[in-house]
Amino acid sequence: MTSVILTDGGMGQELVRRSQSEPTPLWSARVLIDEPELVCDLHAEFIRAGARVITINTYSATPERLAREGAEELFKPLQKRGIELARQACDEAGEAAIAGCLSPLFGSYAPALTISFEETLGIYRRIVAEQAEGVDLFLCETMASAEEARAAVTAACE
Repeated sequence: MTSVILTDGGMGQELVRRSQSEPTPLWSARVLIDEPELVCDLHAEFIRAGARVITINTYSATPERLAREGAEELFKPLQKRGIELARQACDEAGEAAIAGCLSPLFGSYAPALTISFEETLGIYRRIVAEQAEGVDLFLCETMASAEEARAAVTAACE
């Protein structure tokens, strides 16, 4: 191994710890709206601690999760806000690559909730389309199944 690249840490759990709000199914998305300074500050702290890659805070801002909570209209604004806050943190704390967030569509570690590959691919294409111009790479995280991961990777590679 010739080099190590540090990434950010547990954004979601740290935001829960710092936030004044009670966690809900969309808590990480709500923080983008209600407490954006927490997101920006945490990104900046990770950068100052040595992270060279930070991930936008849009884990729960998938079209399906938002629709389930009656907030699908927030999809595009939340994606944009997540990117803006990551960029702001880089401006304040130093250079870092910004990773787009391709999270599980319905729930972490819940393979029973997945849908067909074609439907999943279409949804990830929507997410990638909103993030692509503002990020340097994509992080596929906590995928619920190999098929979901394949759809996320396919959309990112396209």
